[in-house]
Amino acid sequence: MSYHITQEIHQKNKMFVNNMLYEYNVKHFPTDLQGRYQEINLFLTDNAGQVFGGLLGEICWNWLEIHTLMVDEKLRGQGYGSTLLKTIEQMAWDNQCDFIKVDTLSFQALTFYENHDYEIYGTLDNIGRDFKHYYLKKTLRQNL
Repeated sequence: MSYHITQEIHQKNKMFVNNMLYEYNVKHFPTDLQGRYQEINLFLTDNAGQVFGGLLGEICWNWLEIHTLMVDEKLRGQGYGSTLLKTIEQMAWDNQCDFIKVDTLSFQALTFYENHDYEIYGTLDNIGRDFKHYYLKKTLRQNL
């Protein structure tokens, strides 16, 4: 039998590969953390339902990962980003997450996260030649 590489957008295949990784990981994680996966999407909307931002993330085992936090530029500085962040932090706490992780570029929201007690644990230089990529986390609970 021969195998080959293909490039395609195929949701069924994507889900299959993600499930393969999940099944592999489950074999290595403690029993009490297995099955802990929850996608969380929060949206900033007006009364008509128009979306002006949001926070997309997921709880996985003992952490919450923020994938996207975005607020429309004309609404920035009014506390909506902080409210989204505080809401998901409370959800992480309620779901017994030990920490939250997020990444951002140097021209994005580094100061915002630092102002909310996130700490840098890694960086990549030379992103787009002039920028840095920061990896941050906020500890919610100390591992016992």
